[in-house]
Amino acid sequence: MNDKITQVISFAVLVESLVTYFREFCVCENFSFSMLFSIVLGVLIAVAYKLDLPEHLNLKSSIPYVGNILTGILISRGSNYIYDVLKSVNNIN
Repeated sequence: MNDKITQVISFAVLVESLVTYFREFCVCENFSFSMLFSIVLGVLIAVAYKLDLPEHLNLKSSIPYVGNILTGILISRGSNYIYDVLKSVNNIN
């Protein structure tokens, strides 16, 4: 499969998973401090340890830390969620 098509599909999977997460975060009537803490902690860990899932998928950003922040948000969802995202992305390749 064409490398650019794979990259676009990989980003589509990543964006869909992030939109789903934030929909849960914003739809509920009560503000969830635990979800906010989870997001902040995930981003902090991803930046501190230079974890960048899009870069691992050969999707390099010209904006610093975007990949780290996206990765941190995905990490904040937990291991099952990140496993499902990686499985979806790997099935594309």
